[in-house]
Amino acid sequence: MNAIEVTDMTVAYGEKPVLWDVDLEVRKGVLMAIVGPNGAGKTTLIRAVLGLVKPAAGQALVHGRPYAAQRSLVAYVPQRGSVDWDFPTSVLDVVLMGRYGRIGWVRRPGKVDREAAREALAQVGMADLAGRQISQLSGGQQQRVFLARALVQHAEVYFMDEPFQGVDATTEKAIVELLRALREQGKTVVAVHHDLQTVPEYFDEVTLLNVRRIASGAVDEVFTEENLRRTYGGRAALFGRNGA
Repeated sequence: MNAIEVTDMTVAYGEKPVLWDVDLEVRKGVLMAIVGPNGAGKTTLIRAVLGLVKPAAGQALVHGRPYAAQRSLVAYVPQRGSVDWDFPTSVLDVVLMGRYGRIGWVRRPGKVDREAAREALAQVGMADLAGRQISQLSGGQQQRVFLARALVQHAEVYFMDEPFQGVDATTEKAIVELLRALREQGKTVVAVHHDLQTVPEYFDEVTLLNVRRIASGAVDEVFTEENLRRTYGGRAALFGRNGA
């Protein structure tokens, strides 16, 4: 059984298709990057799998069943820019939000939940900042908090939307190490990624997307110059570090 299976997925905003007839299989225990130009439908694909966007056609399965039946297996790290970081709450409280899928929104987090949250913060090097207000954090620290909130869910599948965006080199290295640790535990990670140069170093598999799926599979097989040109319209300048 694959971790994720997407079949004939089409999503449109108004009359404009954002994804068109996309098929995708993600094996368990791999790190997969989703890359493509702006407007290619990368974020929309993740949101469609998670039921946050209603597809015009097609379906998505997580471990063989619809996401609605598998919520406890999935953690999601959205783009950092989609969050109101001025909201008055602490780092620890943000991470504890990741536990509500297990305890429900009525129960208050208990000792076990707080211990799990502090352990997750320690994993991302943020244990000393548990009591700090999130508005006081740097971009890299904010991203680490997001990752801790995902880790505390003890999921099997992690969706991450631009996890390296706007972070410093130290944080990027820490995130890569964390992703590799998740893989060693048999977890599956699917990440929207924009830095083409680091795809071979960071990921096992890659999906090249531009409304349609251009190619998907092992990095050393499908991450070719020809497939990149098909994805990015032949703009060779995009194949550099700041390209996607």
